[in-house]
Amino acid sequence: MKLLWVKADFLHPTTRGGEIRTLETLKRLHLRHEIHYVGLNDSNPEGVERSCEYCTRAYAIPHHVPDKSSLGFGLQLARGVVSPIPVAVSRYRSRAMQQKIEELLRREAFDRIVCDFLFPAQNIPDLSRCVLFQHNVEAVIWKRRAANARSMIERFYFRSQARRMEEFEGETCRRVKHIIAVSETDAAIMRREYGAQRVHATPTGVDLEYFSAPAAAARTTDLVFVGSMDWAPNIEGAEWFVRDVLPLIRQWKPECSVSFAGRKPVRAILDLAARDPGLVVTGTVPDIRPHLWGATVSIVPLLTGGGTRLKIFEAMAARIPVVSTTIGAEGLPVEHGTHLYLADDPQSLATRCLELMERPDIRSRLSGAAYELVSSRFSWDAAAKEFERLLSC
Repeated sequence: MKLLWVKADFLHPTTRGGEIRTLETLKRLHLRHEIHYVGLNDSNPEGVERSCEYCTRAYAIPHHVPDKSSLGFGLQLARGVVSPIPVAVSRYRSRAMQQKIEELLRREAFDRIVCDFLFPAQNIPDLSRCVLFQHNVEAVIWKRRAANARSMIERFYFRSQARRMEEFEGETCRRVKHIIAVSETDAAIMRREYGAQRVHATPTGVDLEYFSAPAAAARTTDLVFVGSMDWAPNIEGAEWFVRDVLPLIRQWKPECSVSFAGRKPVRAILDLAARDPGLVVTGTVPDIRPHLWGATVSIVPLLTGGGTRLKIFEAMAARIPVVSTTIGAEGLPVEHGTHLYLADDPQSLATRCLELMERPDIRSRLSGAAYELVSSRFSWDAAAKEFERLLSC
């Protein structure tokens, strides 16, 4: 097949779950298909230079996305109060991308057009020809953020953005030719809430060999939370864990150490570490694996979010036991007490973390069953093969 793949960014440096999922899928599709990749590029030469790893031709569209700590982002938030388009979408509106896609569609005969994530959909002139690769149900994330907001102003703003996102996402889902979701949970929501007719789910994968721990891996921390530390659900989860869960753990294990390992930590995350000598914030790291291998337990304390968390499968591939909230593990075919522990209130989460830190036998049992699950069913080769099959439908 000849594919036109449209995304709001390029894939290197690969530091986020959605980037990993797209990269691993595209690398395998690229072995058998001709892929033309159109992406927005905000002064990222590495992303363009390494695009040959996963596509035949790359078209970089210059586009500046204001950093979330900048005045420009503040102005975008202000405009979001009155704009019918949600802020998370409008940040990626690009007339230049639309023109490039129109040019390519006139010049080339593509068998499929893939819109990767919801955000670039506004730049594609004819969505009826598109397959939407939907990594999250975006409106669900905003609804959950509104439900967990700590102030009336935040609650009002998140609710308004959730309404706008629901309208935009629903219209897009109804207009596209086909939707590929990352879990049956998400697929069911899009069928039920948006009336989407053609929605199928593709599995999440993991690179088992890449995450296999060396025999001499030394313990460096008790608990690790892996994720982009500029993504709102991760920020919220980290703050909740430090505020409500960690004090309960330290009643029984005062020396408990925690590492937050992930890209671009915002000031709120850095401040948590500044106040607590037992908490380390790594910032952007060239290789996340040593931070997983050095932990006793991987935690996923998410209160909001959507899609599926690759970080859980990565911890399982590294044979590190996982404690997650239900939302954190949403969409993954995992069982509480067999593959990981699920806990949604501070006391339960603290108890499960303590149990795993103190009981190597339980750690071994959970991590062994989890590794068996991912190794037998969730390689990237299998995930990409199913994606390819759905594309061909």
